Parts: sequence; structure tokens; C-alpha cells
Amino acid sequence: MSGTLNKVMLIGHLGDEIKMHYFEGGGCIGRFPLATNETYTNKQTNERVTNTEWHNIVVRNKAAEIFEKYVSKGDKVYIEGRIKTRKWQDDSGNDRYSTEIQCTEFTFLTTKNESGSQNQQDSQQNNSQGQARQEPITPKPEVDLPDDDLPF
Repeated sequence: MSGTLNKVMLIGHLGDEIKMHYFEGGGCIGRFPLATNETYTNKQTNERVTNTEWHNIVVRNKAAEIFEKYVSKGDKVYIEGRIKTRKWQDDSGNDRYSTEIQCTEFTFLTTKNESGSQNQQDSQQNNSQGQARQEPITPKPEVDLPDDDLPF
């Protein structure tokens, strides 16, 4: 293979609302943090350990407007893009670096409406379970076969 590849695929939750920046030419850019989690069991203590990694996501133009409209903090998204490291100078003149994921493809796994309605459904389920315990429903077979037609 003679070429190189810079590709990132992430599934995570938005850590904050999208911060939009608009430019004079009509373009815009949106930035937000994305949290991904790694969970494992510590063999020595048998305790579940969760590590969270934070990624700086950048979306541009129409994609940024779509993100602003349809997702909010806590929503789950699939992001595909490439890693980009920017160099800049702080107020003291020191070189600083920032690594970002430039989003090229995305899929909303939950949206503002879905996560809100899901939270309402969860709270309604919790309330109904707390008030009355329901017996599990077992489905009845569609066709009742006589005992002699059983294959064993």
C-alpha cells in the first residue's frame, strides 16, 4: 500500500451543547466534546472500572447547522472523520497544540426528541413499577397441536 490513512470512527455522547461560530462569507463551524467510555473489570478487586476519553469534534457548514438543530448534550452519535492537530500560540507566546476530529460523516443514534421521550418513558415505567408489580406476560402459541403430532 503506497498511500496513508487518517480515519477515525467514534460512538459516544455529546458532553456539551454545540458551540457555533459564523463567518462573514456565510459559512459556519460547530465544535463540541464527545465522550467515549471503556469499561472493564479489575481482576484483583473484581470491581467495574470505567474510563472516559474526551474528543474535540469539529463539524462544518450544513453539517454544523444540522447538529445544532437535532442533537444536544447527552445524545448518542456516530462520528466518522479524520484527526487534525492545530498549532497556535497562547497569550504568553507559548506554542500550544489542539487535536481535533474533523467530522466527515455522522449518524444520530438518539436525537433531542428521542432522548427526551425516552427519559419520559423510563420515568413512567419506573413510576408504574413502583406502584404495582406486574406479572410477566407469556405469549400463547398461535397453533395448538395435539400431543400425538409432536415430533418426539
